[in-house]
Amino acid sequence: MAASTHAAVDDPRNADVQIYINGEFFPRAEARISVFDSGFLVGDGIWEGLRLHRGRFAFLDRHLDRLRSAARATGIDIGPRQRLVEALLSTVERNDMVDDVHVRLMVTRGDKKTPSQHPSNLVGGPNVVIIAEHKRADPDVADTGISLFTATVRRPPPDTLDQRLNCHSKLHEVIALIQAVEAGADEALMLDPTGAVATCNATNFFIVHRGRLLTSTGHYNLHGITRAVVLEEAEAAGMTTACQPFSLTDVYDADEAFVTGTFGGLTPVVSVDGRTIADGQVPGPQTVALRRLYADAVERDLDRQQAAGDGGGR
Repeated sequence: MAASTHAAVDDPRNADVQIYINGEFFPRAEARISVFDSGFLVGDGIWEGLRLHRGRFAFLDRHLDRLRSAARATGIDIGPRQRLVEALLSTVERNDMVDDVHVRLMVTRGDKKTPSQHPSNLVGGPNVVIIAEHKRADPDVADTGISLFTATVRRPPPDTLDQRLNCHSKLHEVIALIQAVEAGADEALMLDPTGAVATCNATNFFIVHRGRLLTSTGHYNLHGITRAVVLEEAEAAGMTTACQPFSLTDVYDADEAFVTGTFGGLTPVVSVDGRTIADGQVPGPQTVALRRLYADAVERDLDRQQAAGDGGGR
């Protein structure tokens, strides 16, 4: 795989993982969803990506809160919270997983009796799928960073497709990524409708500019869990932070740049549109410091869950 925030170390155990589908488990090669599934037909579904550490899901409450918000906005029935927690735990237990595990929890509106958007054509309830894989982020990417290219595809406004929804409708992000790859970059940087920097195709974008940690307003991007924790930890450590509009001019003038995501944590950005960020030395000092703060926050959350008896643990 090319340099990417989702590049992982190959793990042969993934060939034999069991996939959770609506309360049952299936070998990876036999896991199937109907061609009449709403997610397949029209991208009608929501999802969360989680990391398993020490047998527990980091920031589980935050992820489930975000999923619930998306479910309310889309009218998708995700069922009781505890049922989802039990499904997640049973999936990693079934696969004997403890550390370096990435889990995708997906809920679609369900199967339709005919290809259609209309919910009246639903047959039965929602489809719940959980894919857990042994995935350790490629350390080379974390050390050498990635390059970005600013795509012509913009992030849509909330009245078109609210980007706070972690939904299956991501074709605009895929097209942006394809543009970036064809331009010779690793991933795409995307602007909002006003021309300000919004986010990347699959991660949140930050710059360190003249001593300030900047990220976008949040009106045109997913409110990433890692993004939120990094902002909280930076503020607690005394850094000046701001969620505000900024332009590519600010990006090209940045002292450091990095992206955040559940899988890769903090990944440095070496260049944007062929322009090297600062002196090109990555990761920069603020990125290193924030990585440490984020790792500490993960450990505190796991300790909190252990003390409360939540989130699993093996």
